[in-house]
Amino acid sequence: MPIIRSRGLRATFAGAVLVAALQGASAQQQPSGAPTPGSAPAAPAAPATNAAPAATQDRGSALYGRPDSGEAAKLAPVAAPPLPAPVAKLPLDKLKVPAGFKVEIFASGVANARSLRQGDQGTVFAGTRLLDRVYAIRETGDKREVKVIASKLHRPNGLAFHKGALYVAELSKIWRYDDIEAHLDNPPKPVLVYDDLPKDEAHGWKFIAIGPDDKLYVPVGAPGNILMPPDTHAQIRRMNLDGSGVEVVANGVRNTVGFDWNPATKQMWFTDNGRDWMSEDIPEDELNVLGEAGKQHFGFPYCHQGTFTDPEYGWGRSCADFTPPAALLGAHTAALGMRFYTGTQFPEPYRNAIFVARHGSWNRTKKLGGDVVAVKLGPDGKVASVEPFLTGFLEDNRYLGRPVDVLVAKDGSLLVSDDYNGAIYRISHQP
Repeated sequence: MPIIRSRGLRATFAGAVLVAALQGASAQQQPSGAPTPGSAPAAPAAPATNAAPAATQDRGSALYGRPDSGEAAKLAPVAAPPLPAPVAKLPLDKLKVPAGFKVEIFASGVANARSLRQGDQGTVFAGTRLLDRVYAIRETGDKREVKVIASKLHRPNGLAFHKGALYVAELSKIWRYDDIEAHLDNPPKPVLVYDDLPKDEAHGWKFIAIGPDDKLYVPVGAPGNILMPPDTHAQIRRMNLDGSGVEVVANGVRNTVGFDWNPATKQMWFTDNGRDWMSEDIPEDELNVLGEAGKQHFGFPYCHQGTFTDPEYGWGRSCADFTPPAALLGAHTAALGMRFYTGTQFPEPYRNAIFVARHGSWNRTKKLGGDVVAVKLGPDGKVASVEPFLTGFLEDNRYLGRPVDVLVAKDGSLLVSDDYNGAIYRISHQP
């Protein structure tokens, strides 16, 4: 199916404006190596209330804690190209999936494509982090059209869709666009849902979702690489769909940019990015399970990857006091979006497996990630394996693309966003 961009979108991509927007944005996602399964979580007692960091600490920079000499001093966040890649330049011929699967381009020209959601009528929505816009990709005859449906937003990374409404999370606000699929050409004025969120740029962009309890889940990342977070940070909140009834359901979460619910148990699973600059090989990013809302602490900043106490904040603490990860996802791989596979198109071994997009490391001399892995669960519901699924974005220690989010489409295929190329790929299974 041909891929096109709307006339309005081409105008929006004026070179100078887009280059300035991309180059002027803050550092890339904090990333983390080879996946290894972990143990199932246990619910420990929550630690004492945290105090805010000292005002003199400048810990919001992605480079905070980087060694001043050696190979580490050369490392810096990976800058994406200033413009989305044209179809002919997308690395489709480099991408590899298991036998029986096929990768194709779903949409191109979707600059900085990040979080993905699909509407009831099949419209695919994509948020952004370095730009100010939200996209809609819809079928028009035998083509797909990319439209900008919202703009002038600050880091509108997070999206959720529920009963015809699109929820959009900026850095510090959440909006609702009602009956959006009926008004893609003339979107309605958004309704403010919630604005009691911090404005820290570090780990401030949001991934949001609506759980099986019909509540909106919103994370608030730690406001820096490694610090003692205020009571308002390093947590996951949930609330009613109108923004009322806010409560904290998980603490000690450094930075989650992906979560979903096990269709069998209804438990929430989420990725969490580990701290930087401790070493090239530790800590690993985590895949966690929320067993008891409000009663679990997942370790940050005291314990990392469930086994290693922090050299600054871990003194007098034991990792046994915190909920261990369900699996480890590699050191600095930047594990982001994740979804349980709830479709029927893929073969049985992938039913109810978790697909995780690993954006890829930047603070390792030998990069890791830049792929999608399949996390398969055993009969006991625990992680049995973490396996490569979509690879080929990393070649000769450089990125050809960087996966951000995954989405199980209504037809059972898997969509994967790539903010590096401004593209969305579709993976299908051929019987």
